[in-house]
Amino acid sequence: MPREDDGTPGSDLDRPRRAHRTDWMALLSGLLFVVLGILILTRSITDPLVLSGLVVMGLGFAGLVAVVARVVRGK
Repeated sequence: MPREDDGTPGSDLDRPRRAHRTDWMALLSGLLFVVLGILILTRSITDPLVLSGLVVMGLGFAGLVAVVARVVRGK
């Protein structure tokens, strides 16, 4: 059973927090699908070939950014 945080030494607040690293692939992929969804709902994109090309290019760009971010981070 997990301890509740009562402010005493050794409680959850005393533990140092680790910084959360950004998952660029997930972030950019989610943004891509939200934007494409909006474009489809507003009927700005009606051609399936254009849509599939944008999906492939967008995911490729997200993958490239994720790889570059990992190289820069060093892991």
